[in-house]
Amino acid sequence: MLHFTGLRIAVLNNWSDEYLSCLNNSPTSYFHRQQKTMTQQHQALLAQAEQYDQTDTLAHYQEQFHFPLHNNGEPLRYFCGHSLGLQPKQAMQHVHLAMDIWRFQGIDHQFEGGKPWLKYMQDLNAGMATLVGADTAEVTVMNALTVNLHLLLASFFQPQGQRCKIVIEQGAFPSDRYAVISQLRWHGLDPERDLIEIAPAAGQRHVDEAQVEALLQAQGEQIALVMFPGVQFLTGQFFDLQRITRAAHQAGAMAGFDLAHAAGNLPLQLHDSGADFAAWCSYKYMNGSPGTLGGCFIHARHHGNPELVKLAGWWANAPETRFDMPVDIDWASGADAWQISNPPLLTAAPLIAALAIHNAAGMAALRSKSIALTGYLEQLLNTLLSDHCEIITPADPARRGCQLSMRVKAGTEQGEQLFQQLRNQGFICDWRRPDIMRIAPVPLYNSFADVRDLAVAMRNILVTL
Repeated sequence: MLHFTGLRIAVLNNWSDEYLSCLNNSPTSYFHRQQKTMTQQHQALLAQAEQYDQTDTLAHYQEQFHFPLHNNGEPLRYFCGHSLGLQPKQAMQHVHLAMDIWRFQGIDHQFEGGKPWLKYMQDLNAGMATLVGADTAEVTVMNALTVNLHLLLASFFQPQGQRCKIVIEQGAFPSDRYAVISQLRWHGLDPERDLIEIAPAAGQRHVDEAQVEALLQAQGEQIALVMFPGVQFLTGQFFDLQRITRAAHQAGAMAGFDLAHAAGNLPLQLHDSGADFAAWCSYKYMNGSPGTLGGCFIHARHHGNPELVKLAGWWANAPETRFDMPVDIDWASGADAWQISNPPLLTAAPLIAALAIHNAAGMAALRSKSIALTGYLEQLLNTLLSDHCEIITPADPARRGCQLSMRVKAGTEQGEQLFQQLRNQGFICDWRRPDIMRIAPVPLYNSFADVRDLAVAMRNILVTL
């Protein structure tokens, strides 16, 4: 087991001049080929990557993914798992298997065979529940993220009298904001009056949970729902789900979460958090394929509650009686009661491969490496690039996941040049106007050498712009 928890990587000062000279002349990696303009202390920091990679017990998982290729035929260095994860090599096998079963067995495989179609989603629910810290009955895999948010809001946003407001963070992912505004309008409410957006306090970069608590204490009788992200998509800030949920419940409101940037990134304990609901996509850190099925969590205390409104469809019927075609719905148990239609199996197939990798590696081990990997990137950026860039992600590892977001101090033009030149050199990051670059070293497929080489490339580009 690789132990990186709480790591603050120290610069090694005891490496010999001979070793560093040998290292600098080695042709084996990107940074060894760069101009030798760094101090010995900087070189020692960079050289630590080999040590960490040699003791990384998760390193072999990198071989289980396909990497896009640069135009020179070399694999790209991929730091964009916060947007779209890489393809597991086993994904195609699962897709081909599903296609062959459809081809050769047709409808017969609906109920029979080694793994009937109807069993697929049971396996996915169980694997997904493990990743997000929930009971299997509390999780269902279906639809896409914003569709699922609407289905959940239909149940958990029930305005009554003056308790009709929704609280979100200012700067929420646009789709979340679109969803809650449309829900307010659906109920005949005015978003200008009934949507509360919490902005960071003056002089601060992040919303603090204390602001949510203060708002709920002051206006709690008017608030029906608090809906927050698990991880803020732009800054990478990780929110305390349990603390927000507790404050919402004390005020008499519901608490729900968009975990698009948290699921598969950080260890979550959804059941223990007490959250009423959550939804997430599976194509970022879970590597499930573009636009693949999302996940939903509904806390067990809400299961079977006849007072809770649900939008119904055939697949919400209990599987035991579903094909009896009852006139009145016989609700499925647990979170499956929120399903609408039968799932698309070709979309589910690659997700099965992806979840198998995640659960084999284990979230505890992935988180341990992630803290170290992102911590190493943070130290490199602060050491080599502090004149050019400013990290806007919280410095406390407990308040972030894989992602580091940095502001390019010179602004949009220089930032876009940096982004494009990195891409030309084979490094895939993410640019958000006007001046933010997002970088996500993912522990399943990124190495410490990847992080080191990225930092050196950024330095060499920025000093010439």
